[in-house]
Amino acid sequence: MNDNEYHELADQVLLDIEEAIEDCGVDIDFESGGDILELTFPNNTKMVINKQPPLQQVWVATKFNGHHFEYRSGQWIDNRTGSELWALLSDAASKQAETEITLAPQQ
Repeated sequence: MNDNEYHELADQVLLDIEEAIEDCGVDIDFESGGDILELTFPNNTKMVINKQPPLQQVWVATKFNGHHFEYRSGQWIDNRTGSELWALLSDAASKQAETEITLAPQQ
């Protein structure tokens, strides 16, 4: 993938995450700027999602650990665990919010 394709895909997934957070039913604050999206949960824990253009990755830092996602076959996949981005976000957000949250892109 070239740099322009990466930026389009990464920018879109950050926007999709913002929309999913707005629609999840839990009061999660978020702030976006540039290549970073920071989520703040009701218990004041944070999650940071950011682009890594030199590596063509999206990084997710949760309260518990960090993940590096690469775009493969139409999905963002963690290069260490093989987890899909939306599944990891739902699991991590549920743990940090201390309530069940399902995050998914709008269709």
